[in-house]
Amino acid sequence: MRVPHRDPYAPREWQPHEKPMLLGSPSTPYHTTPKRIAYGIVGLLVCLTGALGNAMVSANLQNLQGTFAAWSTEIAWLPAVYVMTNVSINLLLVKFRQQFGLRAFTEGFLVLYVLVTFFHLFVNDLSSALMVRAAHGMVAAALSSLGIYYQIQAWPAKHRLKALTIGITGSSLAIPIARLFSSELLQIDEWRGLYLFELGLALVSLACVMALKLPPGDRKKVFEKKDFLTFILLAPGMALLCAVLSLGRIEWWFETPWLGWALAGSVVLIVSAMVFEHNRSNPLLNTRWLSSGSILRLGLIMLLIRIVLAEQNTGVIGWLQYVGLQNEQMTHLAWSIFAGIVCGIVASCLTIKPQQLAWPIMASLALMIVATLMDSQSTSLTRPDQLIISQFLLGFSSAFFLAPAMLAGIGGVIAEPRNLVSFSVLFGMSQNLGGLLGSAILGTFQTWREKYHSSLLADQLTTLNPLVNERIQLYTQMYQNLIGDTTLRSTQAITQLQSASALEANILAYNDTYLLTASIAAATLLWIGWRLLRLRITAHLALKRATGTKQ
Repeated sequence: MRVPHRDPYAPREWQPHEKPMLLGSPSTPYHTTPKRIAYGIVGLLVCLTGALGNAMVSANLQNLQGTFAAWSTEIAWLPAVYVMTNVSINLLLVKFRQQFGLRAFTEGFLVLYVLVTFFHLFVNDLSSALMVRAAHGMVAAALSSLGIYYQIQAWPAKHRLKALTIGITGSSLAIPIARLFSSELLQIDEWRGLYLFELGLALVSLACVMALKLPPGDRKKVFEKKDFLTFILLAPGMALLCAVLSLGRIEWWFETPWLGWALAGSVVLIVSAMVFEHNRSNPLLNTRWLSSGSILRLGLIMLLIRIVLAEQNTGVIGWLQYVGLQNEQMTHLAWSIFAGIVCGIVASCLTIKPQQLAWPIMASLALMIVATLMDSQSTSLTRPDQLIISQFLLGFSSAFFLAPAMLAGIGGVIAEPRNLVSFSVLFGMSQNLGGLLGSAILGTFQTWREKYHSSLLADQLTTLNPLVNERIQLYTQMYQNLIGDTTLRSTQAITQLQSASALEANILAYNDTYLLTASIAAATLLWIGWRLLRLRITAHLALKRATGTKQ
């Protein structure tokens, strides 16, 4: 007997509790408790798979630079190409899962990622490493969505917000985890140790995704030919912008011609894509919704918070690496950040309410201000143990604000599902570009302030100053038993004094950077508070007028 072929795009009949929230998302049938636990574990696994590989590379760039015999400007492309592919793939990913299902995309790119990583193990070449990172960027975009959908299956309907919170913030655990054990992986077989672990993690995720499948959802033909023209314009434009933000402070902004050409090209391509989308009858990106006041404010707030949070890697970790510390010497600090993120996720799950999404963001900003002000009191002797509390607070606030920020904009998606692509691109850009922009701004500011403090200290390093003479004599005595020649000993003492001066200039510059991030956080907090107060006053006056009219 021949079974009639079912049209995959035909509408399905769903029970009330099974109906998918949005087109392309899975249905939500009842599951047994063991199966819910399995969905939760797989959800966390795929989230970490999407983020951990890039986190391990970013945490070990200095070691990888030596392994690949690359310049600092060359090795900086490794994390850059990840963001270049990750930031734009959501343009196609949302519609792809609406038409073909998320599983087809995820399994296809996971297989591609496994193959690229596997063959990279046999090629000791930076170009093949760049290919792995580019493939990982595309896979990570799919895995982040997949992790959220698995978490939704793991929780009953009344705890759906908790599922979203865990799915959204779970990938942020990757950064401290990478600093906890990646050094041991490097000891196995240098860079191949990292990629073997990454390959194994991808294989385990692929097996779990294929073994524990998501329930089916609705599908519909949504792709249009003009969508791909938008992608052809916007994807290279965003990639060029990411390249400029990633390499600008390393190549230096005004000394490398290709940075200017790349920035100009990115502006032309992005503006062309926006103009093209604005004039479409059925756009891929709803430019009118994206340019509305509430969405622009939300995007700017998320961008500013990401700039502040860049203080953790560019500021604190950058300072500790400057004084020569490796990951294994920052274990306690990594554990404190990990604990902060876990506590932030738990607190967000317990307190998140759709009607009160502003106060967790404001509380996170307040904690960021406290943490950055604590860091601004650092000295040249500051080490990881003195930074544990401040980094715990930053870790907590980075997880505590994320889910409310995303949910603040998802209301417009539920009211108008065609805005899903626009919101996914907005959220992804605010997180990816916000991180790159934060590192670029803070790194450039730190370099500028270091030059300023170095010039001030250099003016004071004169032999007319008795304190300088005393320090030179102290350094000379230190080398008395090591260097016999008096002239060489004096030269070495002066060199040591100059090194101490550079160290002090750098820590003063880092403290200025921490104050800058505190100022940005404070300005953002005041802006949000003013907006809420203005809305409350407007609502009160409107109610008063309505009451007076009725009377």
